[in-house]
Amino acid sequence: MEGPSDGHITLGPGDAYINSSTAPADTTSSSSPHVSKLQKLLYRRMLIGVNDGRYFLGLFHCIDKQGNIILQDAVEYRSARHSSSSPMEQRCLGLILIPAACRSSCHVDCFIEEQMSLLSLDK
Repeated sequence: MEGPSDGHITLGPGDAYINSSTAPADTTSSSSPHVSKLQKLLYRRMLIGVNDGRYFLGLFHCIDKQGNIILQDAVEYRSARHSSSSPMEQRCLGLILIPAACRSSCHVDCFIEEQMSLLSLDK
């Protein structure tokens, strides 16, 4: 899990499984560093880009071992036309699953201090 300097955390498909409905409130010392990182990202706003050019914005709900991500309260954004000057269309979707094979980018909104603390869990 690496993050660019613009205050986003990038979530890779190799990060561990986490489900928000079964996650404990605080992290135990027996869990892996990947699970600890993902638990801190639960219910954060996540922007996911897919291969066909669409983007989905929603709350991070869970990820499985294969890297499939579930977002809740998701909104789909897509270009109305193929020109870069055309406006984005949006559509409310609710709870969605985004397969890892379709995902081209994944960013989580957070403050730079939070990003640094998440990146320091590897030490």
